[in-house]
Amino acid sequence: MRPEAIDQVIPAIVEHDAVSNHTFEAQRLLRQLGFASEIFARIIGPGCDGRVRPLAELPTGPSAGDRRWVLYQSSIGSPAADAFAAFPGRKLLDYHNITPAALVERWLPPLGDETRLGRRQLAELAPKVSFAFADSAYNAAELTEAGYAVARVVPVLVEAGNLDLAPDAEVVERLQAARSRGGADWLFVGQLAPHKAQHDVIKAFAAYRRCFDPTARLHLVGREMGNAYRDALRRLVASLGLSAAVELPGSVSTAALAAYYATADVFVCCSSHEGFCVPVVEAMHRGIPVVAYAAAAVPETVGDAGVLVAEKDPLTVAATVAELLGDAHARAALVRAGRERAAGYSLERARATFRTVITEAVDHSE
Repeated sequence: MRPEAIDQVIPAIVEHDAVSNHTFEAQRLLRQLGFASEIFARIIGPGCDGRVRPLAELPTGPSAGDRRWVLYQSSIGSPAADAFAAFPGRKLLDYHNITPAALVERWLPPLGDETRLGRRQLAELAPKVSFAFADSAYNAAELTEAGYAVARVVPVLVEAGNLDLAPDAEVVERLQAARSRGGADWLFVGQLAPHKAQHDVIKAFAAYRRCFDPTARLHLVGREMGNAYRDALRRLVASLGLSAAVELPGSVSTAALAAYYATADVFVCCSSHEGFCVPVVEAMHRGIPVVAYAAAAVPETVGDAGVLVAEKDPLTVAATVAELLGDAHARAALVRAGRERAAGYSLERARATFRTVITEAVDHSE
């Protein structure tokens, strides 16, 4: 029976977060498809008030599931998964991957506990979920391994503003002033978190400055996930004598982020674990060549539109960047390939895939 409503449950929802942006866009699409749709979250961050309802308001009575389905956005362990599991109606699951605990627990012990819980909950939910999908084939394979009978692929619904919003003029002016003094600008965008491996980017950047470009700059843009790792990054930067060359601006507005993309020469990703990696797509869309460590879903996302390195040895990454930036022909070819690759992940294409998969889920139930 076709549902009247498809609501969503998410552990936490915040601004400038890929999974949160995806959830808001999914709500718009569900409503366009004719379903009532609310978002229920255990933690509601600033800027999301009025757009999201507390998880405690999720209907739980015996009749709640008669014509109402629930879609769970899975990316971490949370009591929200228990509320989702207890819901009496049909259940769908959208999987954004859960970082292995070993990559984060040294710096963020509570996060290690949450990721272990998330992996356990993912397996426990499998027999309760009638239809699941994921950001990438890499993630979908994990769903299949966890016991999900149906695991489709729906790319992340990338926030349109991150792709097309005009850059903040003041930020561009500041960054261009530094560029006028010479040197290349490295960029990485992502939460300051150990599995994102900003420490490896810093080490590679230090090698690049020492061997190839002593006036280069590095910008590590992203909100902090706890103080311990952030402070360790700052100590690393200081110990390498790079305090004047490395910027950690934290979370920035969408227009400021566009300014960082607009003035970057190369996007360097050394992340140890990604279920998709939205910033790689944003960089390719804006014409920034990508050099990335070939881990988890990154090779799938990048395809042949970036330079993938098999190891994170600092000198290997630095030399790869130097070779790319020193070859104008190769750089131009990579920019063209990146834009073509990013077009394949366009919001319109992802929307069409999402609609198709939701329609299939509804048909699957009948």
